Amino acid sequence: MTPDGMISAAIVGTGRIASLLEEDPLREKPCTHAGALVATGRCAIVGGMDRDEERRRLFSRRWGAPVFSDALEMIRTTAPEILVVATHPDTHEMYVAMAAREGIPLVVCEKPLAHTMASARRIARIEKQGGLKILVNHERRFSRDYELVRQAMRSHALGSLLGITATLYFGKNKPHHRVLHHDGTHLIDAIHYLTDDTLRVRRRVGNMRGCRSSVFIHGVLKKQGLPVVLEIGAERDYLHLEIRLSFSSGEIRVGNGIFSWSRSEISPHYSSYRSLQDVPRLVPEPTGYFLGMMNEAVALAEGRLERSRSTAADALAALRVIHEASRRV
Repeated sequence: MTPDGMISAAIVGTGRIASLLEEDPLREKPCTHAGALVATGRCAIVGGMDRDEERRRLFSRRWGAPVFSDALEMIRTTAPEILVVATHPDTHEMYVAMAAREGIPLVVCEKPLAHTMASARRIARIEKQGGLKILVNHERRFSRDYELVRQAMRSHALGSLLGITATLYFGKNKPHHRVLHHDGTHLIDAIHYLTDDTLRVRRRVGNMRGCRSSVFIHGVLKKQGLPVVLEIGAERDYLHLEIRLSFSSGEIRVGNGIFSWSRSEISPHYSSYRSLQDVPRLVPEPTGYFLGMMNEAVALAEGRLERSRSTAADALAALRVIHEASRRV
């Protein structure tokens, strides 16, 4: 704790998701780790570390916190109760292991959990050993719109779930495997969260290393045996992330800027048939996706929670799907 009773937090990596995106006028706020820490009203940023001098300068000016070029020096100087790891995935394991050795009680780690399955497994092993709690920033688990969808699925508001199709486009020229590894973790983890299940890959159509058109990944939910199709696309000049859930009596579409519900009703177009009719639903504003994640970090740090709803084990499960998709043909 800081002298005024705040939870001390330090951030490794002071780039876009750590701090810089807070300047985007269109994004729901907070939309960064630093912004969310401050917005909880319970955390004080005691340090920021980055190897880039300009990023350190911007971070210090924006948040009024001391900055460091070495993570271990920052940890030993500031003794944070929460360490945010917002660096490239190939360094996540190093900083998580450092936090465990230095006795930090909680790490908030950016997605994807790691750059390889072996590294991700080692991080999950650190979590399993106890002593260090890990919360991975798959923020749709904390977003109000996804929570409403999850509640509807559990209450069978639109009948039984029958299948899922999901789409991710992220830039014109990014190879499919990079899109899947970077933002596909959000897509896959959200499906796992909504369904309380895990996806198993059966086949893939398309070249994962290419950047033409789309790759289609076909799988099933492990426990429920329901079909899931993922489309990972390139050559589009727009961002699109959407999950479409098909039920026996309706449909829900949820994603980036998407929140659409339809229910089966007597058709106004065809006699003796039923059609999907829109159910007026407003996107919850704010969705609280980033703040909800950091509020859970506060609850973990204060001992009010023992386990995050977004663990390293959960993040490993998402990476396992990507690994399977990369191997299947």
